[in-house]
Amino acid sequence: WLSCRLYCEEAKDPKRRSCQTVLAEALDIVVRSFAPILPHLAEEVFQYIPYKKDSEGVFRTGWINASSAWKKPGTEEAIEGACAMRDSFLGSISGKNALEYEVIIVIEPGLLFELMEALQAEETSSVSQLNEIMMASQTTLLSELPKETPADANVIKGTFLINLEGGDICEQSSYKVIARPIAKAKCPRCRRYTSQSSSTPCPRCLKVLAGKGST
Repeated sequence: WLSCRLYCEEAKDPKRRSCQTVLAEALDIVVRSFAPILPHLAEEVFQYIPYKKDSEGVFRTGWINASSAWKKPGTEEAIEGACAMRDSFLGSISGKNALEYEVIIVIEPGLLFELMEALQAEETSSVSQLNEIMMASQTTLLSELPKETPADANVIKGTFLINLEGGDICEQSSYKVIARPIAKAKCPRCRRYTSQSSSTPCPRCLKVLAGKGST
């Protein structure tokens, strides 16, 4: 998930930059949290952080001060719901390469569907946050079962309990995950099965490479 964002997207792409921001924030919190126990290690790590503009040590810059912007309502539930569906998907393919599959998630209209839409606005995507969490090459989000289900597809049923606003909003939602082998070829750059030919990069990678050539 992280490696695809960091190494496959353009250097200034918001997806890549947002990933770097999260990693930077996580490192800052972890270093400050163990500083009272391992002061020398914490200080050494802090001094080697390349994007720090100040030269003061970890003990002179204060305790953990996470921004309230990280506590966006529904985000945690959306990620937990997607992870539950991912676990259902991975369990159905018995240790096989998840990238060799495309996933169809079917959820009836409701709160869970809205949370998944926040992770994937398009019906089908190979670059959405939802697809990255699912670890597949392509994810489709539907509100009803497709008219035809291929014979080689695995259909997994599950439920997820949404708990928002400290329990004021609770909703038990059911979902279906349909996993089937993807028909596309492996992209030689990002290694996802999203290309028309094994010798040609996928559309996303072609766009990134074109951008590098113009800068």
